[in-house]
Amino acid sequence: MKYEHILIRFGELNTKGKNKIDFINCLFKNMKRVLKKFSTLEYLKTHDHIYITLNDEDCDEVIKVLKEVSGIANFSLVKKCELDENIIKETCLEVIKNSNGQTFKVKCKRANKNFLIHSDDMNRLIASHILKNSDLKVDVHQPDILLSVEIRNEGAFISTNKIQGAGGYPLGIGGKALVLLSGGIDSPVASYMMMKRGINIEAVHFASPPYTSFEAQTKVIDLLKKLSVIKGASIKLHIVPFTSLQEKIYELGDESYAITLMRRMMYRIAAILASRNNCKALVTGESVGQVASQTLDSIKVINETISLPVIRPLACMDKLEIIDISKRIDTYDISIRPFIDCCTIFTPKNPVTHPKSDRCEELESRFDYKQYVYDCVKNTTHLQIDENYSNEDVSEFL
Repeated sequence: MKYEHILIRFGELNTKGKNKIDFINCLFKNMKRVLKKFSTLEYLKTHDHIYITLNDEDCDEVIKVLKEVSGIANFSLVKKCELDENIIKETCLEVIKNSNGQTFKVKCKRANKNFLIHSDDMNRLIASHILKNSDLKVDVHQPDILLSVEIRNEGAFISTNKIQGAGGYPLGIGGKALVLLSGGIDSPVASYMMMKRGINIEAVHFASPPYTSFEAQTKVIDLLKKLSVIKGASIKLHIVPFTSLQEKIYELGDESYAITLMRRMMYRIAAILASRNNCKALVTGESVGQVASQTLDSIKVINETISLPVIRPLACMDKLEIIDISKRIDTYDISIRPFIDCCTIFTPKNPVTHPKSDRCEELESRFDYKQYVYDCVKNTTHLQIDENYSNEDVSEFL
């Protein structure tokens, strides 16, 4: 059976009270943007739902895009019909005959109180009609098919499926943050998690040529191209030349503190870039205890260099959970390409896991780190990455 409509449900957005309309408007704008390639779609926005008329567009492709739109709790392929008892019963029979299963349950919701038949009565009328005209049996506890009927002002919407959406809030409703994007598995997933909560993102990547390769930079760009598809718009990337500062850190004579000092410098640089680009927080892919720089002591010592909030969406997730998400959003195969970033090229044999603030400050006092930070910011390259960005375009900057 051919479905002509999709019904979008809001879920968490329904808890927003007087601000709900702002969230819905943001979701509506985002949804139309990511679906722009489907030029014949038609949209209807109401206080409780958004309806899409497919107009012969590829239904499977539309569903694939909708699954990743933050702010959508779930959605259904629906058959729409007039608000007439007999037409609704016949449409329900048609829908359920095209579903797989031996048992069913009818769940009617009457949002339109002008429709005179109450929900419970409608449940019985529809179920009776199906029992008389099919071999299906009723099972109110564990039905093979849950037939959903929504009686709304716009008509009756009938479905047997509920497709899970991304949930969360519409992208951009919560402001903007700057993600420290290494090119590994974790930070792209952290980026996705932030977008799912309605936070727009920019990304900063620290490059250390010639120690890091051109391929390491294209890896980051390819990750952002994937994320830009989910976002439905380009993502700004800041590429920071980190070589001189990184070399200076390793000249200080205490290799065990090198990673800690590098992270402190990265935070300082990222905080300046965030301020200049109206980003209200930094975001990292850190998971507590995963590596030496992600112990609580390390996080505290690194964090104290800036006043800007640092959000760690993956803090309590294990690696397998993170990998599962990276595979689902199609970033995993890019992340595991064998091109190392600046955090791994000079990994100490015995990095400190419980660094001390006074030791960090003493090591930093041995050189004018503020000038190095300033030079890194001054020489940062800024790119706008979308799904059509050519990696060859970045070669002139690296």
